[in-house]
Amino acid sequence: MTSWRLKIRFWGVRGSVPTPVRENLGFGGNTACVEMQSSDGDTLIFDAGSGIRELGVHLIQQSGGKPLDIHLFMSHFHWDHVLGLPFFAPLFGSKNAVTIYSSPYSDSLNPAIEGVLAAPYFPVEFDALPSRVSLRDVPSGGIHVGSMNVTPFPVRHPQGSCGYRVETAGAVAIYVPDREPGNKDMDQVIVDYCRGADVLIHDCQYTPEEYITHLGWGHCDWSEAARVACAAEVKRLILFHHDPMHSDEAVTGIAEKTRSMFPNTDAAREGWTIEV
Repeated sequence: MTSWRLKIRFWGVRGSVPTPVRENLGFGGNTACVEMQSSDGDTLIFDAGSGIRELGVHLIQQSGGKPLDIHLFMSHFHWDHVLGLPFFAPLFGSKNAVTIYSSPYSDSLNPAIEGVLAAPYFPVEFDALPSRVSLRDVPSGGIHVGSMNVTPFPVRHPQGSCGYRVETAGAVAIYVPDREPGNKDMDQVIVDYCRGADVLIHDCQYTPEEYITHLGWGHCDWSEAARVACAAEVKRLILFHHDPMHSDEAVTGIAEKTRSMFPNTDAAREGWTIEV
């Protein structure tokens, strides 16, 4: 028996574009990719930013040569959430099965994924992948993968996006990588889905001062992340999708300011694992 119900590991925490520069590497320069594992051993992946490359290597090393059964959930298809997919090593193993999921709240899954693995952007096209790849739409009511239940919900973001509520063994984690407030109904939806969650992973790309000059870009500032955490009475807030221009010092400062509104706050850090 494990002492945890849900384990979350961060493989990419940056927004917009990878930033492999010295002043950002304390928190990490890879874009969005999060792994969640149940105590029963079921594993889900959320988004395929550049962080998924290292995760793929890790999964193959862990497998000991056994076939992999991968379940990858996409929030949406902007570049920072898909650019690692062509370099995800399990796609190139003929014994592996890879199921890629999307929600009703973003663009169509098939053309989006096939477009990432297509000329002139990548030499191996989607139809030539050796693994058994399945593309699956998740209904609004959610889906079960082993012992884990995954439910999408809409968020405000250009061209559409979603958050995911993940439940297993009584533990609840919320993944909301990209979201802008401003739609009253959608702002209430996120609070409803986050209600009582153990962990809320939430977009925090901007400071309040930066947000004013980025209206309509699809992201929010730390005060909005804290507002949702307070309104939904979550247990822990993890700030995510750090801006490319935010150094380690800046991210540390943002986390400190957020704690003034919601004390149990941390900033997501690449390679970091938390247990619920």
